[in-house]
Amino acid sequence: MLQSIIAKSKPLHAIRRGIATTQSPNIKPLTGIRVLELGQLIAGPFCGTILGYFGAQVVKVEPPKLGDPLRVWRHLDSDGQSPWFRSLGRNKKSVCIDLRTEKGRSLVKKLAEESDVLIENFKPGTMEKWGLGPDDLYKTNPKLIYTRISGYGQTGPYSKRAGYASVCEGMGGFRYVNGHPNQPPVRPNISLGDSLAGLHAALGVVMGLLARQRIGDSGVSKTGQVVDVAIYESVLGMMEGVIPEFDRFNEIRPPSGTTVTGIVPTNTYPCADGKHVIIGGNGDSIYKRLMKAAGREDLATAEYETNKERVIHQKKIDDAIASWTSTLTTDQVLEKLEAASVPAGKIYDARDLVNDEHIQARGMIEEVTVGSEQDGRGWQVKIPAMTPKLDTTPGSTEWAGPDLGQHTHQILSEVLGLSLDEIQQLENEGVTGSKKK
Repeated sequence: MLQSIIAKSKPLHAIRRGIATTQSPNIKPLTGIRVLELGQLIAGPFCGTILGYFGAQVVKVEPPKLGDPLRVWRHLDSDGQSPWFRSLGRNKKSVCIDLRTEKGRSLVKKLAEESDVLIENFKPGTMEKWGLGPDDLYKTNPKLIYTRISGYGQTGPYSKRAGYASVCEGMGGFRYVNGHPNQPPVRPNISLGDSLAGLHAALGVVMGLLARQRIGDSGVSKTGQVVDVAIYESVLGMMEGVIPEFDRFNEIRPPSGTTVTGIVPTNTYPCADGKHVIIGGNGDSIYKRLMKAAGREDLATAEYETNKERVIHQKKIDDAIASWTSTLTTDQVLEKLEAASVPAGKIYDARDLVNDEHIQARGMIEEVTVGSEQDGRGWQVKIPAMTPKLDTTPGSTEWAGPDLGQHTHQILSEVLGLSLDEIQQLENEGVTGSKKK
């Protein structure tokens, strides 16, 4: 049967025409690019989400029956699926293939031959063990952008270690500076390292596609390349001046609670209504306007002229600002600081994010429909839009994360040219799976 798959495989340009189903009238920057997503949970799928939002055709391969574990993480809707997955799986086509079987791996190999990009976030060595490593796939698809996300990268002494975001955030330096002095480091209540890795991977894909075009113009046969993303490196790259400051001054930046070490004033201050505001008054002219608004111009003299001087008096300055904000409600503080052109803001929770007029005006909260009334669903789910904003070729959410195996028949038929009988045979053998009617 595998020989028939090879014989029936369609040319890439024909496949693209066959399954392009975007509803947006706008041309998207990645329209015509096929992405084969083999990852699960957050890092790899977030990369696929970004690419799909901007027009790529993302074919998400999931294990039959179980699917991506994210489908059943945290709160579940009445259909047993997580709203989180409906967001992260947006614009993707779900195909169930069992990679533990030889036939399943053969199917994925053929899909890779008909793809522009492959994303995987398995433990290093897994894809090679399955015969799906870069060396295996470049023999038949030298244009593939092979994108790999792992905890520690594909090389180096730690490469074989299991790498979760929580651990890699520690190695990347983030956890050490995130917290309060003399207390254990604080974990943010999101998997920040995974999302940063997915973002870096998407950037790597776009650069790889651009390089492929330029390399192809030079007549080189292999125009694809491996994009190697490590979670800890994605975090490490966000550490700003931590490393050069250590190198030049032997200073290890410590955790600083609600402040930023060596920058004054930038802090979180209490208000009379029991809430807090964030105030960034560290610019020299901004600081003077802040202290005038707070009625403390005595702290805006030459002794406090620049940040260098203000660092010396940090406690006095922060105490003065806190004493002022404590007499006012959050809205009163923000009204006065906006009038004084001092950067300040509330600390938003989920309700604030959904209801804020500016976030709504910017189109950063989208609604997507799950299922339909005919199948007993049809509810709306609010999800965050993706950035950046492109004015000529914007991205968009076209559909919610699909049901498990929703597109198995479509992809195997239209991309690999399998007949209905061949598809049914694979399903009967447990190699594939599809959404049950």
